[in-house]
Amino acid sequence: MNDLLRFIDSSPSPFHAVDSLCRRLADAGYVRLAENAPWQLAPGGKYFVTRNGSALAAFRVPRTDFAGFLISAAHSDVPTFRIKERPEMEGPDGYIRLNTEGYGGMLCAPWLDRPLTVAGRALVRTGSAIETRLVYVDRDLLMIPNVAIHMNRSANDGYKYDRKCDMVPLMGLGESKGAFLAAVAQAANCAEDDILGYDLVLVPRQKGLVWGASEEFVSSPRLDDLQCAYGCFQGFLAASDSGSLPVFALLDNEEVGSLTKQGADGTFLSDVVERICAATGRDRSCAVANSFLVSADNAHAVHPNHPEYADLTNRPVMNGGVVIKHGVRYATDGAAQAVFVALCRRAGVPVQHYANRSDMAGGSTLGNISNAHVSLNTVDIGLAQLAMHSCFETAGAKDTDYLVRAMTAYYSASLREENGTFTLA
Repeated sequence: MNDLLRFIDSSPSPFHAVDSLCRRLADAGYVRLAENAPWQLAPGGKYFVTRNGSALAAFRVPRTDFAGFLISAAHSDVPTFRIKERPEMEGPDGYIRLNTEGYGGMLCAPWLDRPLTVAGRALVRTGSAIETRLVYVDRDLLMIPNVAIHMNRSANDGYKYDRKCDMVPLMGLGESKGAFLAAVAQAANCAEDDILGYDLVLVPRQKGLVWGASEEFVSSPRLDDLQCAYGCFQGFLAASDSGSLPVFALLDNEEVGSLTKQGADGTFLSDVVERICAATGRDRSCAVANSFLVSADNAHAVHPNHPEYADLTNRPVMNGGVVIKHGVRYATDGAAQAVFVALCRRAGVPVQHYANRSDMAGGSTLGNISNAHVSLNTVDIGLAQLAMHSCFETAGAKDTDYLVRAMTAYYSASLREENGTFTLA
């Protein structure tokens, strides 16, 4: 659990999450590939590639011929507030605030009255080049203040937040003019004038923690979806060799529809699969037909104060095991469910099931989106959590280990399909 929290703490933005995993992969002997150079892949080789600095794919080439791919995919982004260009706003009455826009469908209330900062990347001029540098302003820089109950008597009566007004972060008073870019430049170790562009978001400063009467809960920023990313990644690293080629993917922009070059609706995953097949002499169509995708994105636990929001019979609980998600917005079907349940049983991992209440629409995942580009058997899974899309979420302390064990078994398997019959070795 401590390592999960260290990973989340080191990943305040998608760019930091990818950088953190790249360092872990390099330490494990994986070789970095470039998208703009030919790939020479050796049997037994371990490789990874990134796109945009916010998406990652890692894979191992089996020493013998492989039947197909075993892929997992999670996402690196979270609902937050993006910093606009020329963000400093002067006034009213001497205040300096930052201009932001909402990114994804966040719960607004938890962002209020807590220390915030900014993180992401800056594009910095270095002579004739433009260099990408990670940015994390390591101080309590911002806060979004609530309006006192005396001035907003309806605050506890179902208040509707106006993002352009209620959710604007306060940075300082008049003497703080210009402090934002100065703080970013200091974090990027460059002059302010050398910053040619940036991708920055608001980040809560509170660190993750384990709590509860028996320490049964974990709460942290970005549990959705870095908890799944961590569990899939650890299972990928721990797995033994098999007759399938393992791929771990971390994609960006899921919270806003994935319509980017680094998202599930881009070509990144498809390009990786195609280039592996080309470099190893495998027929892409045959390999994909013997492949499988685990789309990993957290699921809703039954809420202790509002159990009525849960489905009547599919009611996941925290620490109850990996959750398989069902519904018209998910990619899971009976065949994919059966394969994943069999693998979880092999690993001794409990399985739960989630479905939306029939009169409530749920969220979507990258499973169906990525299938438009690489069409294969897919199961949507997650870990049960509370307060999804809050800036501080809660999950079960045991469930990360369940996911690691399930994904270790998954990546250690060999999968073949013939006319609807699946063989797991």
